Amino acid sequence: MADLLTLENATNLIMLCFLQAVLGFDNLLYISIESQRAPVAQQKQVRMWGILIAVGLRVVLLFTMIQLLGWLSEPFFIMEWEGVLEGGVNFATIIFVLGGIFIMYTAVKEIGHMLSMDKLDHDVDGKSSKSATQVVLLIVVMNLIFSFDSVLSALAITDVFPILATAIILSGIAMLVLADGVTRFLEKNRMYEVLGLFILLIVGVVLLGEAGPAAAHAMHDDTLQIKVWGQDIIPMSKSTFYFSVVVLVAVEIIQSGYSRKLNAERAALQKHS
Repeated sequence: MADLLTLENATNLIMLCFLQAVLGFDNLLYISIESQRAPVAQQKQVRMWGILIAVGLRVVLLFTMIQLLGWLSEPFFIMEWEGVLEGGVNFATIIFVLGGIFIMYTAVKEIGHMLSMDKLDHDVDGKSSKSATQVVLLIVVMNLIFSFDSVLSALAITDVFPILATAIILSGIAMLVLADGVTRFLEKNRMYEVLGLFILLIVGVVLLGEAGPAAAHAMHDDTLQIKVWGQDIIPMSKSTFYFSVVVLVAVEIIQSGYSRKLNAERAALQKHS
C-alpha cells in the first residue's frame, strides 16, 4: 500500500482524472440524450444504473486489458490490397469501427425522428420509444465503447491498476453528479439536443479515424497503418474536435439570440400595425 502513496502516482492520478474528464464529455452527452428515450418516471434511475454498471464494467475492462494487452494489440488480420486497402486490424480497430458506425447511426436516426411528425406526436403523448432496460443496456454498451479510447490513453500514462481504477471511479462519480443537470438543460433547451446529436455525429467520425492507426500504434510498426487508396486514415486531434464543438455551440447561441431578436421585432411590428 505504501508503494502507491508516491508523488509519481499522485501526479498520474491527477493527469488521469483530467484525461477522463476531457474524454468523458461526449459520453456524458450521449447518456443525457439517450436517457430521455426511457419512460419519464424512470429516467433518473436509468442514468444512475447505466453509469454505475458501466463504471464497474470499465474497471473490469481495464483489468482485462492490462492482463491481455499483448494479445489485444496483436493484429489478427493484415490487409494487403496494395493501392486499395492496406494495414493491420486488431481488437482496437474493430471496436473503433463498430463504435463509430453505431454512434453515427444513432445520431442520424434520432435527427430523423426529430424531423418526423411521428416523433412530434410521440413527444406530445409522453410515451417512450424504449424501455428502461433497453436504455440502460445501450448506455452501458456505449459507455464501454467510449471508454476504450480513454483506457488506452490512460495505459500510456501508467499501468498501476489501483491508480487507473481510482481515476475511472472518480470520473463515474462526476458523471453521476453532472448527468441530471445536463439532461435538465437539454429538456429546457430542446434545440441544444439537436446540437448534441450533431456533436455525437462528429464523435462517430473521430472513432472511425482512430481505427486507422490503432494497430500501428499498438505494435509501433508504421506498416500496419490502415491506408485507403494509398492515403493514411488519420484520426482527428482532440484539439480540433473540441474546437469544432466550441464553434457549433457558439453558432447555436448566436443563432438563437438572433432568432429571438427577429421574433421580438416582428411582434412589435404586428402590434403597431
